[in-house]
Amino acid sequence: MLMTGLVSGCASVPSPESRSAAANELARSHHWQGQQIDSQPFPLKAFRPEQFSDNPRLTIYLEGDGFAWVTASQPSTDPTPIDPVALRLALAQPSGNAAYLARPCQYLKPAACSRDDWTDARFSADVVSSLDRAVDTLKQQAHAQTLQLVGYSGGAAIALLLAARRTDVENVITVAGNLDHQAWTRFHRVQPLTRSLNPGDFGPALSHLRQMHLVGTDDPVIPPELTRQFVTEHPSQPAARVQVMPGYNHHCCWAEHWAELWPTLDHH
Repeated sequence: MLMTGLVSGCASVPSPESRSAAANELARSHHWQGQQIDSQPFPLKAFRPEQFSDNPRLTIYLEGDGFAWVTASQPSTDPTPIDPVALRLALAQPSGNAAYLARPCQYLKPAACSRDDWTDARFSADVVSSLDRAVDTLKQQAHAQTLQLVGYSGGAAIALLLAARRTDVENVITVAGNLDHQAWTRFHRVQPLTRSLNPGDFGPALSHLRQMHLVGTDDPVIPPELTRQFVTEHPSQPAARVQVMPGYNHHCCWAEHWAELWPTLDHH
């Protein structure tokens, strides 16, 4: 099964502990701190600045599926990302308040976790509810009134599912985003995610949401045609924007160029 969290070849995979330590060190080097948010049913790992500035808006970055699969058919035992792209994006944001949320079972291994939670049920109602409560916590900590959600890869689906149920999300930006997992599994001819909610089923709730979808020309996981298809099938007002980045793929070069991209994104 082709999955976004697949490791190519026989590259040795760092342990979950070293993956967590690397993320903590990356955050610390930018004067950010980690925290555990005791959401239900899944506690969640967050990273945030040591101090938020006085700003009515908070941008929350939602991580991708992480290290979900060891091989095409074997799920991993721990989905903590090897490369936390969404964290790197959050740390690269040049202005405004930002915070980061990992997905359930990443960095933390609560008793509630099972492999389904990073495979078939990765966008389940329980997953979305846990993240929704964690968003409330971060919003409160930042004293924010409104939110902007940035979803990377599978985090894009989470961003849209959260926006569909909240009234405080001004806009959503997706990066190499899985916007419609049913279309995605059909495209890759893999098993459908039968225990997951799908943003494509929430069209009316998203029809007035400002959306910007960034995708790379060289991304075999999320090809631009899938992004364009989602926008065509789910029209919104104002119209969702799709920005196709030449030479970008699923991992490169989003975080590397995020500070330069940021002023061009429709986030005001």
